[in-house]
Amino acid sequence: MDTDSDRDLLSDLPQSIIESILVKVPLVDAVRTSILSRKWRYKWAAITELVFNDTCLTSGHDKSIISCNLVNFITRCLFLHDGPIHKFELNTSYSPASPDLDQWLLFLSRKDIKELIIDIGEDDWFRAPSCVFFCPKLTHLVLVRCELNPPPNFKGFLCLKHLSLQQVIIPPHDIEVLISSCPLLESLTLSYFDSLELTIRAPNLKYLNLEGEFKDIRLENTPQLIGISVAMYMTDDIAEHFEQCSGCNFDKFLGGVPCLERLIGHIYFTKYLSIGNEQGNFPVTYQNLKFIELYQVSFEDMKELLVVLRLIVSSPNLEELQISSSSITTTTDIYDLEFWERDWPVDCIFGKLKIVHMTDFSGLPHEIAFIKFLLGHSPVLEQMIVAPTIYVTDKVVKMLIDLLTFRRASPQATVKFIQEPL
Repeated sequence: MDTDSDRDLLSDLPQSIIESILVKVPLVDAVRTSILSRKWRYKWAAITELVFNDTCLTSGHDKSIISCNLVNFITRCLFLHDGPIHKFELNTSYSPASPDLDQWLLFLSRKDIKELIIDIGEDDWFRAPSCVFFCPKLTHLVLVRCELNPPPNFKGFLCLKHLSLQQVIIPPHDIEVLISSCPLLESLTLSYFDSLELTIRAPNLKYLNLEGEFKDIRLENTPQLIGISVAMYMTDDIAEHFEQCSGCNFDKFLGGVPCLERLIGHIYFTKYLSIGNEQGNFPVTYQNLKFIELYQVSFEDMKELLVVLRLIVSSPNLEELQISSSSITTTTDIYDLEFWERDWPVDCIFGKLKIVHMTDFSGLPHEIAFIKFLLGHSPVLEQMIVAPTIYVTDKVVKMLIDLLTFRRASPQATVKFIQEPL
């Protein structure tokens, strides 16, 4: 009978505990645990999560040798592995040759892969082999800098919940089919796409992150969306396309997301939403929307201003509003300031708004009127923070005086004027 002193407690740990230990250390160190004892030899080969990154690299100055060593290490780890592989992540600045990557992905497609993340060298692209599309248990797919061509017999990722495509070359029709063929999709990220006209159909989608040159974005059958972040880049071609657009972009993009809780619109987003938008009845009320952040809003463009007002008026439970003004302004002598009294009723109340943060404030008439409007219609406002642009230093004192004299519906509201250092 073994005494406590004779027992090898480390070797006698259950496999589940050993795996939980091994997945928390770099894979190189996990492989090295084979030397701990005879019982630990190849214990790492049964872990279900394999993460390869630059911590797996050998030291040296010859890039080709380092890359070759990494390829050999990954190949050896895969072919020595015993059992299913639920997660495979390759995130490195060294790019493997296409045949090696194809071989690994083919191997993984037969190992019950659930999470696949491929992000290799910044200057290199790869073409995803067709076997990627035949991983029936895939729930998490991240591809960076690759060419993606779904085969004709692709039936969709029926278990996929998270999809992130960054700098991916894929035909426009195929990206729409890919999205609509993932019935359980909850999170979608599309980054660095060029001149894309996109219709998204995803009934279970909750989080959407878009970044790129989008000519048109239409959300159809996305009733569960709660978080949206959009960054749009403008080119001459897209600007011309906007001028020829018909229909209301606001309705096409935000008309079918009644459960929205958080909205972040980066550069040109409000410009995009303003196309075809008109003042009038707002058919959608965003009862759950509590946070809005908008970048580079042009307060000299009445159509963009109407977009901002439509958003906040349609969000009765809004708690925090962050807006940065456009740093590019055009001088104009005509401001319809009567608009604030004529077109917006005095009973318009933002009953939950607590925090307002405005940056790149230039002191334009409609910027000042907007702040005055919020202060006068927000009964529970706690803090209004205003940070001016560095280009209006001569107006700082006057703007500060104006802000301090505005009527406040909230007795506890404080106004902070923050001047950024030059």
